[in-house]
Amino acid sequence: MKAAFFNNNPSTVDFVFGMGRKEQIARVHELYPEVVTSKNIQEHLPHLQDLEIIFSTWGMFPLTEEQLDMLPNLKFVFYGAGSVTGFAKCFLDRGIGVMSAWGANAIPVAEFTVAQIVLAMKGYFTNLQHNKSLAGYVSWNRSVHHGNFHQTVSILGCGMIGREVIRRLKDYELNVLIYDPYVSQKQAAALGCTKVELLEAFQKGDVISNHMPNLEATVGNIDGACFEAMRDGGVFINTGRGRTVKEDEMIAVLKRRPSLTALLDVTWPEPPMEDSELFKMDNVFLSSHIAGSIGNEVIRMADYCIEECERYVNGEPMKYVVTAEMLKNMA
Repeated sequence: MKAAFFNNNPSTVDFVFGMGRKEQIARVHELYPEVVTSKNIQEHLPHLQDLEIIFSTWGMFPLTEEQLDMLPNLKFVFYGAGSVTGFAKCFLDRGIGVMSAWGANAIPVAEFTVAQIVLAMKGYFTNLQHNKSLAGYVSWNRSVHHGNFHQTVSILGCGMIGREVIRRLKDYELNVLIYDPYVSQKQAAALGCTKVELLEAFQKGDVISNHMPNLEATVGNIDGACFEAMRDGGVFINTGRGRTVKEDEMIAVLKRRPSLTALLDVTWPEPPMEDSELFKMDNVFLSSHIAGSIGNEVIRMADYCIEECERYVNGEPMKYVVTAEMLKNMA
């Protein structure tokens, strides 16, 4: 099929579709030799009348009606990254399919989250702080943390990432609670979990892990009352989005309750302001939004695009197609 890369950052295309993936596409499809950007698209459109599929990743841009008119044979966009809300509507409105490799990005986030959960249950992060001195080392109270056996993990948001975390936690003997307004008790039970309300998730969880999407409806959902409800020694993990947390209220509670720990891979704003209290608190551990695909992990997103495109060409059921209805609740 006639294919092309559309992206405002050609170097990002080389990064995500590296390790031979771009060449693999060129062996299977008739690949246009240039990366089409929003700046050069007008000069390339006359040569793309028979274009059938687009490959892209971070840096994809929406097309105008006039530009789409000049791509009469375009059938599908294969996007090697997560959220498509910034560009997908113009294609879906024309009946052009859109696929996202969000499933590939869910894997490293889930791996990162489960690793943090396992360490948090052992009291690893608070133990690190105590061990800055001999007195702290010998006075460490093991009884506050009970390890990875019959403890409770609360998962906030049961989308692709939340479900992948739940699947990986089956290797441990833990109780898993779910907060997600769109998941029923029956669906939760099928996952081996119990559905609860948000405050209850914080009250009962030894570890609470946030995977809620970044939507207007979720902004500030996690407030001071949630953190006040946490058990002593409780740990809050955020690999979702910082905007879902009322950060000033979280900070106030964490300052009053040093037994609580926050592991924050995301903040709002991101990065935090230079004078943010988050940089000064012993019970807050910041990472620089590294839970998602980094380094060689991004190649997995290219592989998902290539595999999904193969299904499309062969007329097989596809796994990661985005619909207009899905866009309403996508981050």
